[in-house]
Amino acid sequence: MALYITDECINCDVCEPECPNDAIFEGEEIYQIRWQQCTECVGHFDVPQCVEVCPVDCILIDPEHKETKQQLELKYKALMKG
Repeated sequence: MALYITDECINCDVCEPECPNDAIFEGEEIYQIRWQQCTECVGHFDVPQCVEVCPVDCILIDPEHKETKQQLELKYKALMKG
């Protein structure tokens, strides 16, 4: 599954540079995650780095974009090709 950032986000700027897929960007009010690029760090790290550094725990699994670990691995491979 991809991740998403809730409106609890305090715009602390620590998550964006941690994303190896450049999926996190500054939205109009809070940071956001492009689900098409989010692999939950599969292929890069054992755990999502944005979740690890978030001081307010506002990054959650996105129920609207359910993906298996295998699907995330395929997405990772596709992102690395392009």
